[in-house]
Parts: sequence; C-alpha cells; structure tokens
Amino acid sequence: MSPATRPSSAPKSKTSVKQESSGNKGQPQKDLGDKTKTVRKSTTPRSGAGKRKRKGQGGLAGRLFRVGLVLICCGIFMAGWLFWRITQYEPLNPAPQREAAIVLGAALWNNKPSPGLRERLDQALKLYREGRVDKLIVSGGLDRNGSTLTEAQGMRIYLVSKGVPQEDIFLENRATSTYENLVYSRAVAKQRGINSYLIVTHEYHAARALDIARFIGFEDPAVSSVKSKVLNAARNQTRETLAFGKWQLDKLLMLTGVKSVNMAYLSRIHL
Repeated sequence: MSPATRPSSAPKSKTSVKQESSGNKGQPQKDLGDKTKTVRKSTTPRSGAGKRKRKGQGGLAGRLFRVGLVLICCGIFMAGWLFWRITQYEPLNPAPQREAAIVLGAALWNNKPSPGLRERLDQALKLYREGRVDKLIVSGGLDRNGSTLTEAQGMRIYLVSKGVPQEDIFLENRATSTYENLVYSRAVAKQRGINSYLIVTHEYHAARALDIARFIGFEDPAVSSVKSKVLNAARNQTRETLAFGKWQLDKLLMLTGVKSVNMAYLSRIHL
C-alpha cells in the first residue's frame, strides 16, 4: 500500500476533543437530572391528603379561637349588663305595706352583727316602727368564722336589745345563700300564716334578691334596701356581679333541668 492510500492518522484537533468531551459529559448529567426528578416525584404525595390535613388542623384551631372569642365577648357583655342592673336599682320609697320583713343575713363578728348586718337590721327596725311590717323574719345559718350562734340568733338578740318583742321575731337558722334565705324564710312565714313580705338587704344586693324571689314564686315581691355607709361599694358591687352571674347560670340550669331543684325546698314552699 502506497503512502498515498494509507488512512490518515493525524491527531485530532483540540477543538474536536473538547467537543467530544463536552458531549460525553452532557449525557451523564442529563441522566442524573432524570434520576433526581424521578426521586422527587416519588417522594411527592400522590394526593392532596397532606395539604388537606394541614388545612383541616388550621381550620379547627381557627374555629376554636373564634368560638372562644365569642364566649369572651358574651361574658363581658353579661357582666356589664349585670353590673348595670346592680348599680341602677332604685329602692322603693316609701316601702309598701307587708305582713313581715325578711332580713337577709350577713356575717357575725364575735357572735354580734357586723357593721354591714347592723345596717340591714336598722332598716328592718325602721319598717317595724313605722308600722309597715308587723313581724320580722331573720334568716341566716351558722357562719364559718368561729361564731357559735347562727346569723339569725345574733340578729334576734340585736333586735330584742332595740325593743322589738321576741314574739314578733321568727328565726330561720339554716340558710347559707340568698336563694336559701328566701326559700326557707318563705316556708317559716307560711307556717305562721304570713303571705306577704318585704325583703330587707343592701342596695347592691337588691337586684339579685328580687330576681330570686320572682323565680321561686313570691307574689308581688318587693325589696326595702339600704345604701351602705360602712362597706366598700366598688368591692361589693364587683363581688355581687360575680354572684349575680352565678345565679343566672344556676337559674338557667334549673330551668333546663340540668340542675335539679332541691325537693326539700319545694316541699317547704308549699306548706
């Protein structure tokens, strides 16, 4: 074979080598990219279940937050309404004529009426001396402050010391709440043939006492209240707002049958 016909074995140029090299490198990178896409596709949820789950959790939290916000707003509105009822109560002047006054109890100090309780008793004395009531029913059980007398016993001693005949004073010795004060006192009154009453308490307490009297069926209930000169008005009005709110809840539970009414109360009411 002549030199003219031999295959050319000239070295490849740098440009062609570089093109081949770059061409060879491109193919593995493409394969790697395809594999990465495949892995990513395989790890991607095949459905929107995960998104729906996250969305559902967020939606539940949002609903709970909104419900809580509504309840808080309702509570604030209710507290404001009850506080308004307490502070806007207008006492009866003059007090109507009734057969008896029911004096709602308060604390005894060393077996003697506290300054606040004396204000209620002095109001009852005023009604009695003016002839607006003929009898006095003093209501209150045993305090948990170390007293050995019931509130009713301590009140009777005070009234007798002020000149009220003992036979004109009737005791209700068991009550530990305003609700019980009125229920048990009504039973005492009915046992003695008394059918009309004036409720004697402080002004801040009058709205709740009147509401309870209406709930348990007092006929034409009326409250003769006194404005305290010895008790802290802001403190007692705040406490009374909470107590009034609790009473509204108790009343709702009794009306709906969730909370049972003590049958002993009812039996004594109808004596």
